[in-house]
Amino acid sequence: MSEEKVKKQKYSGLDREYPRAHLYHSLLPVVFIIVWIIDTIFLSLTVWLNDFVPLALRIVLFVLFFGLALLFVQLSHNVLFKDHEPSDTLLIKGILKRTRNPMYFGILLVYLSFILLSISVICIGLFVGIIILYDKMVNFEEDILEEMFGQEYIEYKKKVPKWIPKIGKVNEF
Repeated sequence: MSEEKVKKQKYSGLDREYPRAHLYHSLLPVVFIIVWIIDTIFLSLTVWLNDFVPLALRIVLFVLFFGLALLFVQLSHNVLFKDHEPSDTLLIKGILKRTRNPMYFGILLVYLSFILLSISVICIGLFVGIIILYDKMVNFEEDILEEMFGQEYIEYKKKVPKWIPKIGKVNEF
């Protein structure tokens, strides 16, 4: 069996994910929403910036960013989970031509949309922590992809941004 095939078998399914990633994906939104509700609705401790940004604008921004988030999650889901099993080939089609992490980017946009709806300073701080954790998760997963796909993945990383999607013409692979 070739060394390349052994590497790809070594990282099947959950082995490609950051340890306890499912726990973070489950608990972080719950913690964030609880903090957001407490600060926004009940205590109003750190929502003083809302006095400077009209509610109508905050609602428009929320809808825009939330819709964009759902779009990124859906487009990435269509590519990544089409076969219900992790691919042993490097996926570089669809939304993955524009950003290497569209699912995580979409999830971060969901958090951001709630911050824009009610500008809670404490939630902004929590969001910064969430971004740091997601970046750590992505770095872990990208190290595995680099080990699995070698130079092909390194070239992909050079052409496609990690987070912010490339707008306009995309590279063909």
